[in-house]
Amino acid sequence: MAVKDKDRKKDDKKKDPAPLEGIPQAERYDFSYTQNRELSWLRFDDRVLAEAYDESVPLFERLKFVSIFESNLDEFFMIRIGGLSDLATLKHQPRDNKSNLTPSEQIDKVFEALPPLYARQARAFHELEEELADRGMVRLEPSTLIGDERTFVEGYFKSFISPIISPLVIDPRHPFPNLRNGGLYLVCSLAASADESGLLGLIEVPASLPRVIEIPSTTGEYRYILLEDVIMSCIDGCFGSYEPQDRAVIRVIRNADIDPDGEGVEEEEDYRQHMKRILKKRLRLQPVYLFIRGKLERETVKPIRQALELSGRATAVVDIPLDLGYVYSLESHIPEASRHELLFDPFTPQNNPGFDSGRSMREQVIEGDKLLFYPYESMNPFLDLVHEAAYDDDCFSIRITLYRVAKQSRLCESLIAAAENGKEVTVLMELRARFDEENNIEWAERLEEAGCTVIYGSEGFKCHSKICQITYREGMAVTRITLLGTGNFNEKTAKLYSDFMLMTAHPGIGEDANSFFQNLSLGNLRGSYRYLGVAPAGLKPLIMTGLNREIDRAQAGLPARVFFKLNSLTDREVIDKISEASRAGVQVEMIIRGISCLLPGVPGKTENVHIRSIVGRYLEHARVYAFGEDADTVYLSSADMMTRNTEHRVEIAFPVLDAGVRAQVIQYMDIQLKDNVKARELTPKGLWAPIVRAVGDEPFIAQEHLMTLAIERASSAEKAASKRAAARPTVPMGTPPAAAVEADHELVLEGAGHPDGMPVEPAPIVEPQPAPVAQPAPAPQPAPATEPEPVVQPSAAPAQQPAVEAQPAPEPAPAPEPVAAPQPAPTPEPEPQPTPGPAFEPESELEPAQPRATSVKATIIDPQEDADEVDEDLDEKDGGTKTIVIRRIGRVATGFALIGMGFKTLLFGSKQEHEREAERLQRIQQRQQDQMLKAQRIENKQRKQALRQQKQQQKQRQQMLDQQKKALKQQKKELKQKKRDMR
Repeated sequence: MAVKDKDRKKDDKKKDPAPLEGIPQAERYDFSYTQNRELSWLRFDDRVLAEAYDESVPLFERLKFVSIFESNLDEFFMIRIGGLSDLATLKHQPRDNKSNLTPSEQIDKVFEALPPLYARQARAFHELEEELADRGMVRLEPSTLIGDERTFVEGYFKSFISPIISPLVIDPRHPFPNLRNGGLYLVCSLAASADESGLLGLIEVPASLPRVIEIPSTTGEYRYILLEDVIMSCIDGCFGSYEPQDRAVIRVIRNADIDPDGEGVEEEEDYRQHMKRILKKRLRLQPVYLFIRGKLERETVKPIRQALELSGRATAVVDIPLDLGYVYSLESHIPEASRHELLFDPFTPQNNPGFDSGRSMREQVIEGDKLLFYPYESMNPFLDLVHEAAYDDDCFSIRITLYRVAKQSRLCESLIAAAENGKEVTVLMELRARFDEENNIEWAERLEEAGCTVIYGSEGFKCHSKICQITYREGMAVTRITLLGTGNFNEKTAKLYSDFMLMTAHPGIGEDANSFFQNLSLGNLRGSYRYLGVAPAGLKPLIMTGLNREIDRAQAGLPARVFFKLNSLTDREVIDKISEASRAGVQVEMIIRGISCLLPGVPGKTENVHIRSIVGRYLEHARVYAFGEDADTVYLSSADMMTRNTEHRVEIAFPVLDAGVRAQVIQYMDIQLKDNVKARELTPKGLWAPIVRAVGDEPFIAQEHLMTLAIERASSAEKAASKRAAARPTVPMGTPPAAAVEADHELVLEGAGHPDGMPVEPAPIVEPQPAPVAQPAPAPQPAPATEPEPVVQPSAAPAQQPAVEAQPAPEPAPAPEPVAAPQPAPTPEPEPQPTPGPAFEPESELEPAQPRATSVKATIIDPQEDADEVDEDLDEKDGGTKTIVIRRIGRVATGFALIGMGFKTLLFGSKQEHEREAERLQRIQQRQQDQMLKAQRIENKQRKQALRQQKQQQKQRQQMLDQQKKALKQQKKELKQKKRDMR
C-alpha cells in the first residue's frame, strides 16, 4: 500500500502542471505590478535623450547623446519591432506575460509613443547645432550655399562623387531595387513627357566616401557639409533629360531578428560559411520603418511605401540628418581652445593599486584575489597576464570565451603568440553576437590559422559568459588562474563600459572553470558546479535560493535585504519572486540601467522595492547580485534577469569570496546608490523621475566620484611605492650580502649588553628587503555556492617596514649563496626565537635609519701589528666587563688575507665550488636547450607567417577577381541602360 501511495503522489505531481496550462494568462499572472517590455525600453531611450537637454553636460557631448538615442532606436526597430512583426502575422498571436498584449497591440502602442520622441530629438538637435555654430562648428545645407562655397561643392561633386554614383530611373520596366538596411538614398520624382508619369529617380549615397566634407573657410570656423547634401545640391544634372522635382533623403530600417540556428547548417558547410550566408540574408529581410528627410509629395511617397510594404504609421518625416553616426567624426575638428568647454575632461583608466607593474602578474594573482573595475581602472593587468602566459614556460594551456572582440585586439594577438609558442589555446568564439558577427568571423579565422583550437557555441544557446583560464604546471602540481568578467574581453569597450573583472587562483573556482570548459567542448549545458551558477541550468535556481533565504529571514523577524544591479529585468519568475520577497518584508534595492518590467512601490505588491537607473558618461554594464543585510553573499555575473539570459544562453554568476574584494564591490555599489544627479527613480507608473534631494544635500555624481577615487588610489599607491624604493639602501655592485650591511660602519664586538654581563647570542645580519607583500591565506574549505566562505581581508601595504624578529645566525659558509626566488605558495612561519638584544624597530619615514651595532661573540686569533690601538680604558667600565672595538683593517692586511684565501682554495678547493660549477654547467646546458627551442619556435612562426601571407595573397587575388566581375557586371548594366536610352 505504501508503494501505491508513493506512486499515486508521483502521478499527482505529474498532473499538477496540466490545469495551469488551461488557465487563461489574464488569470494566471498579476499585471498590477508589471509593465510592457517595449514601452519600458522606449522610456529608457527617452532617459538617454534627456542627457542632451542637461546643461551640466558639455555641449558636444550632448550632441553625442542625440546620436546615441537614434542608434538605440535603430536597433530597437531591427530587433524588437522586427520580431514582433513576424509574430503579428500568426493567426493565433501569443500574449506578453507582463502586459497581456498581443504583438499587434504592442506594435500599436510603440507607434503611438514614437512621434513625441522624434519631436524631442529634432528640437534638441537644432538647439545644439545653433550653439555649436556660435562656437565655430557650422553645418551647411544645399539652400545656404553661395559664392565660393557652391563652387567648391560643385567641383567636389564632379571630381569625386559623379564618377562612382549610378543614378537609377524607376518605372514599370525597372522595378524598385533592394535598399540596404540603414543605407542613405536620394529619391526624387522626375518630370518627363506626357506619356510617361510616375517616374522616380534614385541615387545611393556611396559608403566608400567620407560622410563629412570640410569646406575651406577664411573665418577660422570649421564649416562642413554632409555627403548626401552635396549630391542633393547637384542632383539636377544626374538624370539626363529627366528633370528632378521634389526630392528627399530616405533611410530604410529592416528586420535583423534572424535566428542563425533556425536556418539550418548544410551538411558540408563550415559554420563560419553558414554565418556569412545568414548575414547576407539579413540584408534582404522585411523593412520595418522608413525615414524621410525632405519634402516629398504624397504621390511620390506612396509607391515607395508600396514597394517596401510599409504602412503610413511606419513612416516618419524628419527635418534633421539621417544616421547621426557622423557626429563622432566631428570631434577631431573641435578647436583646441574649445575642447575643455565642449567635451568631457579627458580621463585615462588608472593603474589598479593592487598590482606592482615590476612584478610577475601571475605571482600577484596567486598571492590573493584581485578586482578590476572598468573604465576607472585599466584593463592592462589582465592583458599583461595573458601576454606573460604566452611566453611563460610553466604555462601550458589558455582557454577563453569571446563574445565581442575589438577590431584591434591585443588580447587576440597574445592568444596567437601563445599558440605559436606551443601552448594549448582553446577559444570559444561566439559568431552569433548580434552586429559583431563579421568581426568575430575574421578573428576566428586568424586564431585558427595560428594554431588555436576554435570552437563555437551550442545550437540554440549563445555563449554570453566571460571567462578565461590559464593553467600552469609547477613540477607535479597544477595551478589555475581564472578570470571572470561581467563584460566583454574588449579593449575598446573597457574604456566606455562600467564592468568588473575578478582575477583569482581559488582552487574551487578553478576546478569549476575547468569543468565548464570541458562541458562546453562536449556540448553539455547541464553540468554541475560547486561555486559557479551557470545558465541555462544553474543560474536562476541560484537567484531563487538567495531570495528564498532572505524571505525566510524576514519571516523570522530578522533584517533581510537584497541588492541587484542589472541592465534589464524581464524574467517573469524572478519578478514574481521579488514581489513575494517585498510582501514578506525584504528590502529590495535595485539599479537597472534599461528595461524594468517590474513596477516598484505598488501597494501590497512591491512596496519594499526601490529601483534606480544611472545614465551618464559611461555605460553602466556590470551585474551584481547581493543577499543579506550586510551583503554577506555577493555574486558578479554576465547575465541580466531576462528569460533569454537565464534560460537560453550560457551565462556565469561567480561568487566574490575574498572579504577585501567583496568590500570593494559593496563600496562601489554604495557610491552608486548615493547618486542624486544622474540617477532617476522608477515610479509605480513606469516613469523615470529625478531624485529629490533633501535640504542640505550636495549634488553627487557617482561616476565622477569613482573617477576621482581611482585617481587618488593610484596616486597613493605610486607614492607609497616611491617611498619604499627610496627607503631601500643602495648596495655597491659586487658587495657580498653580509658586507652590504657592514659596508660603512664599524664592527662592534660587545661582551656587554646583557643585564648580567653575560655574553649574548649573535643577532642576525638582516639584508635590506623590499616592502613586504601579504602572503595569501590558505585556500578556504569549499562551501555551498550560496554561502561563500569568509576569507581574511588582506590589509593594505603598510607604509613602514614591519618589525623583524631576530633569528639564530646561520652556519658560516665560505661564500654567500645566491638567494632563491620566493615561491608563490605560502611557507610555514619559523618559530619565534629568544632575542636578548634590542629589537629591530621599524624605520621611520621621516628620519633616516641610524647604523646599529651588531652584537657578536669575538675570538681574537692573531692580533695584527698594524691594527689600531685597543682602547683599554673601556675595560674599567660596566664592572670590569670588557668591550673590544676593532677598527677597520688596512689595505695591506686585506690583500694578504685575500691572497691566503686564494691559495687555500687553489690547493684544496671547496665542496661549494664544485657544486656551483656543476650548477653553472647545468645552467649553460639549459640555456642552450632554451635557445634551440626558441630558434625552433621562431622558425615555426616564420613558416606560419609565410603560410598566412600566401593565404592573404590568395584572398587578395580572389577579391581582385570579384571586383573585376563586379566591374564587368556594372559595365553590362550601363550598356543595357544606354541601349534603353537610345531606344
